[in-house]
Amino acid sequence: MTPAITIDGVSKCYQLGLRAEKYLTLRDTIMAAVKAPFQRMAGLTGKGSEKGEFWALKDVSFDVKRGEVMGIIGRNGAGKSTLLKILSRITEPTEGSARLKGRVASLLEVGTGFHPELTGRENIYLNGAILGMRKAEIDRKFDEIVAFAETEQFLDTPVKRYSSGMHVRLAFAVAAHLEPEILIIDEVLAVGDQEFQKKCLGRIQQVSQGDGRTVIFVSHNIGAVRNLCDRAVYLRNGSVVEVGDADTVVDTYLNSTISTEERELLKRPRFPGLTATFSGFSVFPGPDKERVYCGGEAIFEFQLDVKEPLKNACLGIMLNSDKGYRVLEFYSRLELRGVTLNPGKQTVRCKVNGLPLKHGRYMVDIDLRTSAKLYDYLEHAASVDVEYDDFYGTGEQQKSYEGSILHRAAWEF
Repeated sequence: MTPAITIDGVSKCYQLGLRAEKYLTLRDTIMAAVKAPFQRMAGLTGKGSEKGEFWALKDVSFDVKRGEVMGIIGRNGAGKSTLLKILSRITEPTEGSARLKGRVASLLEVGTGFHPELTGRENIYLNGAILGMRKAEIDRKFDEIVAFAETEQFLDTPVKRYSSGMHVRLAFAVAAHLEPEILIIDEVLAVGDQEFQKKCLGRIQQVSQGDGRTVIFVSHNIGAVRNLCDRAVYLRNGSVVEVGDADTVVDTYLNSTISTEERELLKRPRFPGLTATFSGFSVFPGPDKERVYCGGEAIFEFQLDVKEPLKNACLGIMLNSDKGYRVLEFYSRLELRGVTLNPGKQTVRCKVNGLPLKHGRYMVDIDLRTSAKLYDYLEHAASVDVEYDDFYGTGEQQKSYEGSILHRAAWEF
């Protein structure tokens, strides 16, 4: 069978330090023509701002079969989003080719393909037209899309007034219901609430298994990748590390990212305009212990670089098992409301008494957000080894199949 997607030696290079091309007026064009001879004489080639090359992808090759769900995993900056932009025809590869057979729908970020001045109703028809659908086809699916998105009362409101969650609900509903042969989904689903994420994951299964459509799925939710995907691709520093069965590739990825040392967060790629980011993170036991124990004390320490006041800030700590499943979360907003982070470099500590985890290794994700915006998210910021302790006072410990969370109970016979 001919693959639905064939990626052959795809590479993408960006020039660091170069500004995006701007529109030129007639005056700019004339002045540039006058200056050019003098610049050549002075040896100024117009490349003074160039600082080098950055290869976001390097020689990426794999196939995706028709009706298959392919997961793409890797750390932040691994090249996942660049690859999806190439598959979505947003940008061209520097080298190699990507061939897709069939109609493609992409959901790469909040509001993808939406015109902010148009209403939700109008954007549904606009997206359908972009996908090459006739009005009759869109009419047939319209009620189903609106019901799935749960945006009936805002259907005739311009989408510029939608919240990020409403944007995602409508965008996913359109992309999943207008019958594309290939559906490309980035981490955008993380913006929606838990209930809607479950609906989306269920719809992805229906689209792939029931309707036989091809899905490319990028997510930091490793549990979802295991459950949804037939195969997976592990990217690291723009190159393919492994392609194969989803469980096998996820295990390789998790084993390669586990580290007890603090990551060098200051070396992370930065996007311009961010007003608050993580500059460091670490996990350590309480002052009287050398290690973190079952039911013991753990301290999570954040270093933040804040550029302007951040009102109603919330820090999140998410602990995942060594298989990638989320087992425990802590959010500052549940304990403290109305926190404002002032400009400057800051250190925030979260002390957890009685960490209710059985022994094992856990990976820690962290995020920084307000009620309106996600400012920074770091996957696998650190890992923590929880050592065995006699939590129940009986010498007994939970087996691997008995869950990760420890809790005492009162039994009577």
